[in-house]
Amino acid sequence: MSAFAAVDVIRAKRDGGRLSDEQIDWTIDAYTRGDIAEEQMAALAMAIFLRGMDSGEIARWTGAMISSGERLDLKVSRPTIDKHSTGGVGDKITLPLAPLVAACGAAVPQLSGRGLGHTGGTLDKLESIPGWRASLSTSEIIRQLDEVGAVVCAATEGLAPADKKLYALRDVTSTVESIPLIASSIMSKKIAEGSAGLVLDVKTGSGAFMKTVPQARELARTLVEIGTAHGVATTALITDMNVPLGHAVGNAIEVAESVEVLRGGGPSDVVELTVALAREMLALAGLSDVDPAEVLASGRAYETWCRMIAAQGGDPEAALPRPRYVHVVPAPADGVLTSLDAYAVGVAAWRLGAGRARKEDPVQAAAGVLCLAKPGDKVAAGQPLLELHTDTPEAVPSALAALEDAYAVSSEAPASAPLVLETVRP
Repeated sequence: MSAFAAVDVIRAKRDGGRLSDEQIDWTIDAYTRGDIAEEQMAALAMAIFLRGMDSGEIARWTGAMISSGERLDLKVSRPTIDKHSTGGVGDKITLPLAPLVAACGAAVPQLSGRGLGHTGGTLDKLESIPGWRASLSTSEIIRQLDEVGAVVCAATEGLAPADKKLYALRDVTSTVESIPLIASSIMSKKIAEGSAGLVLDVKTGSGAFMKTVPQARELARTLVEIGTAHGVATTALITDMNVPLGHAVGNAIEVAESVEVLRGGGPSDVVELTVALAREMLALAGLSDVDPAEVLASGRAYETWCRMIAAQGGDPEAALPRPRYVHVVPAPADGVLTSLDAYAVGVAAWRLGAGRARKEDPVQAAAGVLCLAKPGDKVAAGQPLLELHTDTPEAVPSALAALEDAYAVSSEAPASAPLVLETVRP
């Protein structure tokens, strides 16, 4: 006979009660095994959405989801450190960051995901490289960490299976926007990866999931508390996502821009955030005496990138896919570009084929938006402002509709805003 009944657990949270450790452990285990029906878990997710959880409940819920599957045992010669972003537009930072931190002496096991909606997916970007493969076995991950220092790949099937089920359920029951459920979903996967340390990039603004700084701060604090409770050294940066990162938003064009950064060039905001996150990661890994800006400028990070791509079957020197069709959006007037809305640009790239509405949808490697000017840049009427890249020209009108109010030109330059807004530590 079961120790608990699902309806009692639902009622306890519905009425604002605190779930005990035993109730949480039983619930996650029973749901993973199929003993709790989908409609019952949907009701509990809504109760959590409305009533919330305290820090102890969230930590236990996360631990139960970790325990639903395997936990990687990363026995490698270097200190292990991971990074996670809550998602943004043009957020290609993992691509230059993983090889940079590896070139500084750490091991970076970056288990990543695919894009959904207006936010891009790291695996989709890397799959635009001919031959590159996302799926690796645990032994392949560990060997690559030892030999190269960095791996970016898909999560193995055995990691946090409870989260996979619950994630899909939240998506169709309007319970996604719950900080306890968001935080436990992120951290159950990240802690199960086995790294000793974790740096989080919690984005805020129009192109982010958390639209305001207070929301981002609450999520960042919750994530750091969970990591600390589970013995993982954790830090979070709250970063601005009102404007796309860099110039490229898509798949292959983001890879190309990342390579520019690794070769010592690239957009200043991408370089700034890459180095800022690298410094936090190296500090947690005990390597704070290494200057990531110097390593990036030296070319050593690019060498590590080439080895990392080749180790997963990719050709780092191969030409990247190019779009069949390019549509240019001109500047409407002379002046200074004062705004470029990240969300609108992300939606446009998605509609052009760079993203997907459902997990099973394909993406176009060459699709995306190239931002030829950023806020603060002077523009002339008729000057190319955006390039829309796609293999399906019939998608351009819907992308243009998304961009209708996405940018503005004025006679006065906008006030500059910092990229890194806050740092949250235990």
